[in-house]
Amino acid sequence: MLFLRLFKLFANKCMTSSPGSLEDKLRQTLSRARLCLTPLPLTPSISLHLYDTTVLEGPISHDEAQAVVAEPAYWSFCWASGQVLAQYILRHPECVKGKRVLDFGSGSGVVAIAAAMAQASEVIACDIDHDALEAVRVNADTNHVNMTLLSDFQRLKEPVDVIVAADVLYDKDNYGLLEVFKTKCSEMLLADSRVKELPADGFKLVDTIEGRTHPDLNEFEEFNQVRIYTWQESH
Repeated sequence: MLFLRLFKLFANKCMTSSPGSLEDKLRQTLSRARLCLTPLPLTPSISLHLYDTTVLEGPISHDEAQAVVAEPAYWSFCWASGQVLAQYILRHPECVKGKRVLDFGSGSGVVAIAAAMAQASEVIACDIDHDALEAVRVNADTNHVNMTLLSDFQRLKEPVDVIVAADVLYDKDNYGLLEVFKTKCSEMLLADSRVKELPADGFKLVDTIEGRTHPDLNEFEEFNQVRIYTWQESH
């Protein structure tokens, strides 16, 4: 029995991602890349393992540039909308407290981590990028919160109370997600810096907050204005 317990402990440890393993994945496209544990400007209570810009000096090779474009490591940046939505949740914990929450397109996991800190009863981080889910796992461990990881939204077995999502409508082909979300939850909390008016009924603009992607990508100023939208199922 003791051997079995030790074996399970060892197996669980081996399956756990680490900042080092994430860094190795990043270096598959950028050989000089490095991650740095970074407190976020808008939510200093949350720290994430993010891309360290100080190590990349001089031009990158053509092959590396092509690799970055082909497989961008979105999870290694905390995008403006994600950081703003995380801040909003921490300032308004009642929107998730005691509720089952799914973070769609979780990326670095910042919004999911904020929901867990705000005492959601369960947090599900959903992303089709397996590297992103590993980043979520590492960042959740770093911030001492627990969550469930989901790689396929269609495999969600039961509806949740709240779906949260940041910057998932950058492509008009994704607009249909809003109607799909309505079948899977009774509330939504969305943040977007690129869509000024949501192409669906029932959404309410509740705030506009300035935020910047971290590390800063020097995006156009208009993309630093993040809009927060809410939706509630009508009864």
